[in-house]
Amino acid sequence: MLILLNKPYGVLCQFTDREGRPTLADFVSQKGVYAGGRLDQDSEGLLLLTDDGALAHRITDPRHRQAKAYLVQVEGEADARALDALRSGVTLKDGPTLPAQVRALEGEPEWLWPRDPPVRFRKTVPTSWLEMRIREGRNRQVRRMTAAVGLPTLRLVRTRVGDHELGDLPPGHTRVVAPD
Repeated sequence: MLILLNKPYGVLCQFTDREGRPTLADFVSQKGVYAGGRLDQDSEGLLLLTDDGALAHRITDPRHRQAKAYLVQVEGEADARALDALRSGVTLKDGPTLPAQVRALEGEPEWLWPRDPPVRFRKTVPTSWLEMRIREGRNRQVRRMTAAVGLPTLRLVRTRVGDHELGDLPPGHTRVVAPD
């Protein structure tokens, strides 16, 4: 079984929490599944869940270089220098990244749902939207990459993992699909 979840902002990528914070159990009714990969609490979008250990391994193991796509709202203006650095790969504390595919967008995508709570707004600080694709899965990698080029991430929405796309799945909803 493979389940696509549009993970809302503020939800932990686990099924229990001693502190009572929102978890996957609040959105996924199927038993015996676990997340193939993670999204941090501050990130939103596509999360794959499965009951197939081999499939989960293919999704999460960095050696398989499963492509992941993100919409990223960053603080500041994404200039050619920053975009070229992301396309070349940046050096993080845990070593250099593979090159990312990245392009600047003309504002927030129209189809994107509002975040609750909204991203902070500052009149004097512009924001930019990027579409990024990476083939690694390091902890908070996209956030660390954009910060390394001077563009701190404000909002991060994963839209694709491998061949699976978020599409029009609303936040907090799931869709069961046939595994690859």
